[in-house]
Amino acid sequence: RSNSYNKTLTRNGFGKDARFNDQLKQNEKILLFPTGYTKLQDERLAMVDLGAKPENGFRPEAAHLEGGRSHLEGRRVVDRAARASLSLSDCADGAYSETEPMLSAQEGEEAEAEEEEPTGAAQGSALPKESPLAMALQILLPFLLAGFGTVSAGMVLDIVQHWDAFQYITEIFILVPALLGLKGNLEMTLASRLSTAVNVGKMDSPIEKWNLIIGNLALKQVQATVVGFLAAVAAVVLGWIPEGKFQMSHAVLLCSSSVATAFIASLLQGIIMVGVIVGSKKTGINPDNVATPIAASFGDLITLAILAWISQGLYTCLDPYPYVSSLVCAFFMCLTPLWMVISSKHPASRTLLYSGWEPVITAMLISSIGGLILDKTLSNPNMAGIVVYTPVINGIGGNLVAIQSSRFSTHLHFHCAPGEVPDEAKGCYYPCRTFFGSGANHRSAQVLLLLVIPGHLIFLYTIHLMKSGHTTLTPIFMSVYLAAALLQVLLLLCIADWMVHSMWRSGKDPDSFSIPYLTALGDLLGTALLALSFHFLWLIGDQDSDVGD
Repeated sequence: RSNSYNKTLTRNGFGKDARFNDQLKQNEKILLFPTGYTKLQDERLAMVDLGAKPENGFRPEAAHLEGGRSHLEGRRVVDRAARASLSLSDCADGAYSETEPMLSAQEGEEAEAEEEEPTGAAQGSALPKESPLAMALQILLPFLLAGFGTVSAGMVLDIVQHWDAFQYITEIFILVPALLGLKGNLEMTLASRLSTAVNVGKMDSPIEKWNLIIGNLALKQVQATVVGFLAAVAAVVLGWIPEGKFQMSHAVLLCSSSVATAFIASLLQGIIMVGVIVGSKKTGINPDNVATPIAASFGDLITLAILAWISQGLYTCLDPYPYVSSLVCAFFMCLTPLWMVISSKHPASRTLLYSGWEPVITAMLISSIGGLILDKTLSNPNMAGIVVYTPVINGIGGNLVAIQSSRFSTHLHFHCAPGEVPDEAKGCYYPCRTFFGSGANHRSAQVLLLLVIPGHLIFLYTIHLMKSGHTTLTPIFMSVYLAAALLQVLLLLCIADWMVHSMWRSGKDPDSFSIPYLTALGDLLGTALLALSFHFLWLIGDQDSDVGD
């Protein structure tokens, strides 16, 4: 159309004008370099004075504007085709960033909106609005399922603490928070990444969806094996430092139990998690609200049951077949290269395969410190009642803060470019911003905080009905316990607000970096506050450790 316009200008005698020669050159540049065409050029060329109106009524301005509009339409078609042809497997290997494929479609929509409305603000697509009631109803069922899962894990831990393996190799208690924390390090991180991918439309294509799922599952198995081994090393070191005793057979048993538990539990929970994400997408439920709690609903129970079963089995074989522990550890470690090869086939998981270790390992160390607190608290026979409540308070706090972190991350992926944060998140952080600010997720923080006390009351009453634990539910005990739980979640939600926006500002993807730290801090805060609560209860005379024995 621009060529036709140039010929028309020349045929009507405008080509002799020097200004029109410049105009023809500008049109040729537009044809030769369409990607450099901008709205500013369009407006500048439209404002050029094209001289007197010709006799045949031809208007160069109208022709040019029509040509410009046609060019914009052509450019949009090309841009859409380019975006449609882009898949995660086609991204460049070197400069790939995990946030890029998730943001590409949104950036394209915003660019089109800017072209269609050059005089107004660009209107990008937005997440659907959620009322507090709808949000609470979506969160409630997964939250209760996750809570009953942690109650079951606490009851299992209350039983297995009397088994021979746990009695004679007390360092296993140090492993418990670290291995239970794998759901925060790996399962919840996977759930948050896939939830964000669903919400921004990166799982609409079947090929893209399964590439994303397989790559992330393989990456998770690599991380589970390595973190399981490092957790055992940390348990050996933390158990050896205060006592000064070291037994190689116990160390090998810890490594075998930890690696095997981490591998098997991670594989089972990963498969469940993928089913939840795909199912929530088909039913129209926001995965951010349900994925992370369901990831934890059976995670604690599965992990703890596998750990207890493998540890007791290897302890039984320790004297007659001492080589069994070494063979079990070597078998699972030898599978690691296979999972590395599979995960390296996908650009997103390949990036995390090299850069995603910092939060996972740091979170494991933080959880191990919580395990050391638990181990030392249980060394006092008067504190036996803490066991059944530890998975509950740690799991509930981690579940709630994971929901908030996932919602923050999805909002940032939708509305902000990497490195930029919303206006309300700029400047120094203050706690009131989390619950009463102008941001999009302060209502979800209020809803999550309001779920703490009713949820814990339900779980405490469930433990009481099952006649588990070593502590009577007196009013003073319930008051102290609920105060510790409320303080834990309050601190975690504030830390999540600050941490997620800080990571996004520094160019890190919160889906991969924030949840491991937050759930590990939840384990540490929960165990520490619970230990302080039991010490306080013992000091004021609430001493009934034999209940349920």
